[in-house]
Amino acid sequence: QVQLVESGGGLVQAGGSLRLSCAASGSIFRFNAYWYRQAPGKQRELVATMFSSASTNYADSVKGRFTISRDNAKNTMYLQMNSLQPEDTAVYYCNVQNVLHNYWGQGTQVTVSS
Repeated sequence: QVQLVESGGGLVQAGGSLRLSCAASGSIFRFNAYWYRQAPGKQRELVATMFSSASTNYADSVKGRFTISRDNAKNTMYLQMNSLQPEDTAVYYCNVQNVLHNYWGQGTQVTVSS
């Protein structure tokens, strides 16, 4: 069992930046890593992916502004968010998966004011 704990959310003005962290209680080296977000009244949305190969994918809405990364030595994944806009306001969740396991963090609130 791997527990994930997110941090780094908060309130920021439009155009600002935040870096989210997701610390795992165990090794996530062989897991694919994902960041999702869910805005009020909307479905959970996949924002960024980093496969165990280190290749990445991004939702069109965040491409060029968000960067997913991971430090396997620290069992931690990150989401660097730049040029934040009010529409980025949501609860952000980290997620790691392999063929056998699927673990979620508890979520961290990101609020972007205009």
